[in-house]
Amino acid sequence: FSPLFILALRLPPEVAIGTALITEVFGFASGLFAYMHKRLIDYSLGGSLLLTTIPMAIVGTVAASIIPAVFLKVILGVGLFVVALSFLRQPAHEDVTHLDTAIDAKYGGANAETCLVAADGKEIRYTVCDRTEGRLIAGVGALFMGMVSTGLGEMNGYFLLQRCRVPSTVSVATSVLVVAVTALVASAGHLLRFVTAGGDALPTVFNLAIFTVPGVIIGGQFGSYVASLISQRTLELSLAMLFILVAVLTLGQTVL
Repeated sequence: FSPLFILALRLPPEVAIGTALITEVFGFASGLFAYMHKRLIDYSLGGSLLLTTIPMAIVGTVAASIIPAVFLKVILGVGLFVVALSFLRQPAHEDVTHLDTAIDAKYGGANAETCLVAADGKEIRYTVCDRTEGRLIAGVGALFMGMVSTGLGEMNGYFLLQRCRVPSTVSVATSVLVVAVTALVASAGHLLRFVTAGGDALPTVFNLAIFTVPGVIIGGQFGSYVASLISQRTLELSLAMLFILVAVLTLGQTVL
């Protein structure tokens, strides 16, 4: 949403980013409730990451109010390239299956530190590795989220599975929790800034949100249907190309 608002509606970057974060909170809320119902969230790990992501998101929000608009656009463009790269680097379904098998063999079993019991009764056992690295990576992602509204989810999904050795279902569910709560804090920071600054920023944000919020909620309900029609890899490659195109347009507008 941030580049769309900047490129198509010619909104100031700070307004575009604040609105995008508010929309993101509602977009992730649906998935968060679903994963809570399935009992796939590692709340201990999520809380550990939030101790880092929340302060860093606040730092990013403050930085967004200080950094000149032209530099925010550059950071957004670079961030979109990073997101596109994350899509291109997503492991295939077979690779994820092999990773889950390897994690269960090496870090699961009776000696595992964590045992989650999902709603279907399945036990998921694992030991979280590289916690410090995971917090550092999540902190960087949260900093970008506070500044330009993107980055945290993409970095979390990769590192929780491939570096912290958290099973794929739990890594995705826990990442959704971390992103949703961090986005909520970051969006609250932007809203507070709009309220104190006055002017047209706050009405503009609400006028956009009344359309974008229902859109992401409704779109979330169609997500599983779309995923059943298009292969995961095709969807990832298509999104990567789209993000690269938008990144080029965003940086091109900055240069011109």
